[in-house]
Amino acid sequence: MTIINLPNADRSISPYQLTGEPIPFVRHKASDFPRIAYAAAHVVADPLASNDPWLTPAIDWDTTLQFRHRLWDLGLGVAEAMDTAQRGMGLTWTDAQELIRRAQLEARTREDALIAYGAGTDHLAPGPDVTIDQIIKAYEEQVGFVEGQGGRVILMASRALAAAAKSPDDYARVYGHILSQVKQPVVMHWLGEMFDPALEGYWGKADHTEAMDVCLDVIAAHADKVDGIKISLLSAEKEITMRRRLPASVKMYTGDDFNYAELIAGDDQGYSHALLGIFDAIAPAASAGLAALGTGNTTEFFDLLEPTVPLSRHIFAAPTRFYKTGVVFLAYLNGLQDHFTMIGGQQSTRSLQHLAELFRLADQARVLADPELAALRMGDVLAVHGVSA
Repeated sequence: MTIINLPNADRSISPYQLTGEPIPFVRHKASDFPRIAYAAAHVVADPLASNDPWLTPAIDWDTTLQFRHRLWDLGLGVAEAMDTAQRGMGLTWTDAQELIRRAQLEARTREDALIAYGAGTDHLAPGPDVTIDQIIKAYEEQVGFVEGQGGRVILMASRALAAAAKSPDDYARVYGHILSQVKQPVVMHWLGEMFDPALEGYWGKADHTEAMDVCLDVIAAHADKVDGIKISLLSAEKEITMRRRLPASVKMYTGDDFNYAELIAGDDQGYSHALLGIFDAIAPAASAGLAALGTGNTTEFFDLLEPTVPLSRHIFAAPTRFYKTGVVFLAYLNGLQDHFTMIGGQQSTRSLQHLAELFRLADQARVLADPELAALRMGDVLAVHGVSA
């Protein structure tokens, strides 16, 4: 058994013995699953680039795209250029355009590549002089780019709209305008303020229940242009409430990284599909669990996914917007990239204590693909922080 010295909350150092038996990598097709499942994928930084990381992103395109193929090999879809890819936290719209171009080219090399792309307004800086018409034009630019590449749109929430809107009517106007023009139904995305504080009060209401009413009115008015909605409020109760109120033709995609297992399994009144950042980090477990659900084996589904929930809750702990660091750290531990470096220097947003607990939980969730390699790499991170493994 592999043993590594890890720091504890009381600042002591003690041996930790890895016990998790890794969940094997088994290829699947999306058709093997009873739910549509997108993993919001991260980007891999280029640590050898000569750049200023806080100012100029440097991306390792080859490794970034290889990771997308890994998700497709597992039967998962790719939600591209989303917040997991550090949109608004290091990845600019210019970089996102290049990512979308490259990912779409890769998707075309396969018959089984499920992919959709985030389109928002992040190239428009929020400010007191930004108008609703400017926000509409910004959305039109990004939606037009995605559709011009032949891609399906995930309509992301807008910081500029959250800052400029005076009432729910402004949201209805913006979304109504964009939805009336899209070429194919989109996935809408309601991202809660726990993920992005700049989105507080989205839909023109501070209360989530009242905001939900506004959002549902927008969806009902344009149901033929809405494939589904992903909500990321970290509340199973709110998601289920909204799910039961959606038009019959509109899907719920869970974005709840705290309660995804129960929401995907569903109840006698329905279930959620998935569009989750945590599926980037636990892809083999997610794939195996969905395949089990596809055969009607709900016990195996929960046996595989429930142990990953404590890990996910830790990765997405407040400040939730820093969850990307945990996602990338797991990719490093699992040998999916050769370094623990992120664009924007975002690897610094979580403490060594946080990373040590993530390591323990990942072992217990059986998502360390090669425990010995993971321990060696954890040891390197510990050494940088002055701790002997």
